[in-house]
Amino acid sequence: MPQQLNWDEQGNWQVKGEWGTRDSAGRKLDLAHWQARLDELRVKYRVPAASLAILVDGTVHELAGGVLHRGTGVEATTDSVFQLGSIAKIYTATLIMRLVESGQLDLDASVADILPEFSIPDPAVAREITVRRLLSHTSGLTCDFTYDSGRGDDCLAKYVEAAGNVTLDCPPGTAISYSGIGYNVLGRITEVVTGKVWDEALKDLLLAPLGVTHTMTLPEEALRFRAAMGHLGEPGQEPEPAPSWDLMPRSAGPYGRVLSTAGDLARLARMHLNGGLAEDGTRVLSEETTALMRRREAESPDKWTVSADGWGLGWTLYDWDGVQGYGHDGASIGQYGYLRVVPSAGVAVALLTNGGGARELYAALYRELLAELAGVTMPEPFAPPAQPPAVDFAPLVGVYRREGVIITVTERDGAGHVLYEFVDGMKHFSEPLHIDLVPVTDTVFAGTGVGAAFSEGYTPVVFAKLPDGTGCVYIGMRCGPKVA
Repeated sequence: MPQQLNWDEQGNWQVKGEWGTRDSAGRKLDLAHWQARLDELRVKYRVPAASLAILVDGTVHELAGGVLHRGTGVEATTDSVFQLGSIAKIYTATLIMRLVESGQLDLDASVADILPEFSIPDPAVAREITVRRLLSHTSGLTCDFTYDSGRGDDCLAKYVEAAGNVTLDCPPGTAISYSGIGYNVLGRITEVVTGKVWDEALKDLLLAPLGVTHTMTLPEEALRFRAAMGHLGEPGQEPEPAPSWDLMPRSAGPYGRVLSTAGDLARLARMHLNGGLAEDGTRVLSEETTALMRRREAESPDKWTVSADGWGLGWTLYDWDGVQGYGHDGASIGQYGYLRVVPSAGVAVALLTNGGGARELYAALYRELLAELAGVTMPEPFAPPAQPPAVDFAPLVGVYRREGVIITVTERDGAGHVLYEFVDGMKHFSEPLHIDLVPVTDTVFAGTGVGAAFSEGYTPVVFAKLPDGTGCVYIGMRCGPKVA
């Protein structure tokens, strides 16, 4: 027997408690279908739990499925909170832009003039690091410097001071290199400018005016809600609960620890889509500032690791065959998040997961969702062509280095090989990785044998040159200059 569709005055319909919408052009969001598809893909890719929020026609719709913890069997609900990982950078960037808009901060100010404790090994170069370059990952500051400076309110000040001895990935303003340190420096800037710790500044200046109720920064705050546990395991196998819920220190907050529901994340995206207006009409940012944040500041040589065609002031920028978009990815211990926004269609999609083949789930689901709702054709998964081109490896052979990592590129029987070694403060992070290189172009290669360390499938390994002619290699969006 056909189901009864009941339309209300706002164009909403309800079938057995599931809601959908249609706009004046007749676009309908079949949430029952997407719930079934979410569950189907979640099971296929062994993702214990997933929470999905879809913003269409100005309304956020929320779905969830699976279990938050395979050991306890607690079910995922739309009000369950997940760790956002690096999506936290968007919150920090938005907070910084509120300070810029209010005149309390200059985008092109030297960080050295704002933070007395800020330094790098070359003091003369330090003045070239600006707020704008921190936001766009062009400061040269590296990514993988995790320093536990304690739980006190001075944790970011101590972190920034400790990072002063960390070598730059590349000279400021010369190239993009994904930077965790840079966003912690931004977090410390908010503290100096506002007189509040980063956590409080974020709540008072962004979360409160945004009107979100399930977004937080500290693990003890998550105890008020259903919280997802990360799960780990080999690709293709059922993942098991991670040994710890969270391994990051408090100082990781601005670059990596915001906790949220998918719905709250979509509400942040809606504010940006609405030209800075929150759902209740509160102005969080000006329309000019939201547009400025998604204006391209830097090109990305590595267009595959996080689908980055370029970078704005915080946002990752995408070009889907001429359809422009923005968003960000995030990962913590066994938890993975994906946010995509298509301004031309007024659509945003947020997906939060807690392990398994999350990236495959994201790729399959978003390919379908964005095609139907926004006319977007997403690229196929990164992989080498059936007939890889012949490449001269000789110019690429050598040793590349960035903080905590040595990358040795060699040639074996006409094929390229990478030895990726963790050193110094990261030497206990992982055993050395042996990566075979399959050519995609003469500078882009599909790395094999990496496993879950960087991706579920092929890992992009991209060779480029800095403006002074120095060769460099990108693995995981991090720039490693050639040193030998």
